[in-house]
Amino acid sequence: MTTVNRVLAALIEADGAVSGEWLARKLGVTRNAVWKAIARLREEGYQIEAATNRGYRLVSGGEPVSEAGIRAWLKAQSLGHEIEVHERIGSTNSRAKALAAQGAPHGLLVCAREQTGGRGRFGRAFYSPAGSGVYLSLLLRPKLPAERAVLLTSMTAVAVARAIERLADVEVRIKWVNDLFIGDRKVCGILCEAGMDFESGQLEYAVAGIGVNTARAAFPPELAQIATSVGNACGRDISNNRLIAEICNEMEGLYGSLADGSFMAENRARSNVIGRRIWILRGGAREPAEALDIDEQGGLVVRTGAGVETLRSGEVSIRLEEER
Repeated sequence: MTTVNRVLAALIEADGAVSGEWLARKLGVTRNAVWKAIARLREEGYQIEAATNRGYRLVSGGEPVSEAGIRAWLKAQSLGHEIEVHERIGSTNSRAKALAAQGAPHGLLVCAREQTGGRGRFGRAFYSPAGSGVYLSLLLRPKLPAERAVLLTSMTAVAVARAIERLADVEVRIKWVNDLFIGDRKVCGILCEAGMDFESGQLEYAVAGIGVNTARAAFPPELAQIATSVGNACGRDISNNRLIAEICNEMEGLYGSLADGSFMAENRARSNVIGRRIWILRGGAREPAEALDIDEQGGLVVRTGAGVETLRSGEVSIRLEEER
């Protein structure tokens, strides 16, 4: 770890003002090296206050995503073992998939401060400008049959919901299968993509792409009524670096449950569609239905005019106009 990264980690750990002398002693470097590291961090966008007789203090919230910032909060052993941070990238999922094809290991974390080609499900664009959110992809190599791949999305949704609630006083709900909501507005989108070994029928790799709106900001008119951010919901800035780390921590804690799907009880409890009237969106048409349950495989059990069925893929929306 470089001196710059070690100084950053020490400032995060201190959670308050510390003197340059204290930092120098703690890290075993000169005060001049500390001063240069502070200057470099400021150049990278970190807000660091300096006051006579008080020392340096890292201003929380709004700091740029960095490897050192993530590692300061990271407890996971495998997820985030390797980290890539990009200032600007087309898509973290595309990058992670390319690295997976080259043999990159389980747990690789790809993050970006801005995405220019962020994608949601069905090829839709995902709003991901600089400084507005957390954009990351985790490369996973689960031993899982392809038909159970939807459990990865269900697990990821639970992990991200927990991570957000750890940092902010909000309640996060899950809209089947891959969106997180605070109240009636979307705060996070998840896109899980996978490569399959056709001989074994097992997943060769999976990439869990996660985009969370975090910054306190106004949304474009077309999104203002349907989207929110963690910052807007809780009324304060949160640390993007810590949120990324907490997502990895929670994901690793749940990863061992992929085989038995025990996290599905929490996924079901967090659902904002069970018991509600919904639209099933299929091929440009929409069909009215009622969401009854989510089964142990992550499928949505619905009642339509034709009877009860279980959706294993696809998209639904809540019929809000009938609830008003």
